Amino acid sequence: MSKSLYQTLEIQENATPDEIKKAYRKLARKFHPDVNKDKDAEEKFKEINAAYEVLSDKEKKVQYDQYGDSMFGGQNFHDFAQNQGSGDLDDILKQMFGNQGGFGGGFGGGFGGGFEPDLDMNTQITIAFDISILGGNHHISLNHDSFDIKIPKGIKDGQKIRAKGKGKSHGSQKGDLLILIHVAPSPLYERRDFTLLRDFDIPLKTALFGGKVLIKTLYKDITLKVPSDTKQNQKFRVKELGVPNRKTSVNGDLFLKANIVLPKIEDMDEDFVKQLEEFLPEA
Repeated sequence: MSKSLYQTLEIQENATPDEIKKAYRKLARKFHPDVNKDKDAEEKFKEINAAYEVLSDKEKKVQYDQYGDSMFGGQNFHDFAQNQGSGDLDDILKQMFGNQGGFGGGFGGGFGGGFEPDLDMNTQITIAFDISILGGNHHISLNHDSFDIKIPKGIKDGQKIRAKGKGKSHGSQKGDLLILIHVAPSPLYERRDFTLLRDFDIPLKTALFGGKVLIKTLYKDITLKVPSDTKQNQKFRVKELGVPNRKTSVNGDLFLKANIVLPKIEDMDEDFVKQLEEFLPEA
């Protein structure tokens, strides 16, 4: 039975949850539109995110492992994704695999005696890391209803949002929809409470002699002044470009970790290489 979602993430079918997450982070970083400017990178990035949405969810993974690519009409996942055109793959897969808890239609018949029906429903969504920090809207299609919900700034993985009146109906009563939030890992950032961390590349020349590096953050582009003799993994603190704290209305900080990019020997002048070999200290 063909199971091309595993091929999309370049993993084996017996991959552990940690291996699935590690593979996703590697590929998402490689094809992230901010990193990869190839014209096909954005579509590949969407496929990677959609595949992770299924394989990282225990219930969806069990369902997919049982039926494989027959769920895509026998197509491999790449062909299925291409045939969806401009549709939202995330929403399409949620509708295919199902993502609501409890019983969709309620129970028929009356119980009498002042029975108070439970009209609340549960569902779960996966949002992009950037949205979890900056906030935004997320579109939901559920039980023939379609609406947007507001994602608050700084929401954490595992938190819930309540959508009033979007649950089941019983006469004039309407329940609420309780939405469990999953935050997709970022290929660039790591979150630690209200602090964000990310690597940035600097040329060897800038690390040795100092200079300026343009860095795109979640909020804006900044110019970071790098001092001379900067070391590998040296950290730089940028105030208030981290995660919003809704209680204090103050953002956490962003820490940038230097990754020194060494030049290729074959690209340098031969005489200069000889001088480096002769005069560079060994320790």
